Amino acid sequence: MSIVFAILAVMMLLFAALAIRAKHLISAAIFLAVVSALVSIAFYWLGSLLAAVIELSVGAGLVTVLFVYAINIAGETGGEYYPLVKKWLAAPLVIIALALLAIYLLPILSPAPQVAETDLPNVIWDQRAVDVLVQIVLIFSGVLGLLGLLAEAKAPLEYPVAEQVAAQRQQELDELTRQTPQEEAV
Repeated sequence: MSIVFAILAVMMLLFAALAIRAKHLISAAIFLAVVSALVSIAFYWLGSLLAAVIELSVGAGLVTVLFVYAINIAGETGGEYYPLVKKWLAAPLVIIALALLAIYLLPILSPAPQVAETDLPNVIWDQRAVDVLVQIVLIFSGVLGLLGLLAEAKAPLEYPVAEQVAAQRQQELDELTRQTPQEEAV
């Protein structure tokens, strides 16, 4: 079991590094969703079923949808960014962080005491039913909110008011073009 956690931790670090190094924001959002899914697998294996369900649905699901939507609305262009930490300082900080991670992971790698196992449907629907229902409502409201935003962004172009404003501006432009030759003749 300890090898599985080590492989899981390496995969999380790998996908997190890929998210940081990604050239496109969409790729970074997808890599972050994979990290969140791997974290939910770790939670599940550690026995925290509710945290696993929440991480998977909110972290890998809803947050990824919101990232992708925000990237599509704002676009991929950005300004020039400068590194927050100098390169010569980044390597020791990463080594310190990995050492602290290893120190805190060592107790996890030791055999855990046996806990009475409960099946996932029993935990979800009997013990944590209210939490699951609140999560379902949050996910559906997020999806409906995104659909509303998408519909609202395209709706004003379909109204006749937009056509009237465009026609009025075209008339004003035509009047200006007619006045320009008359002024040149004078």
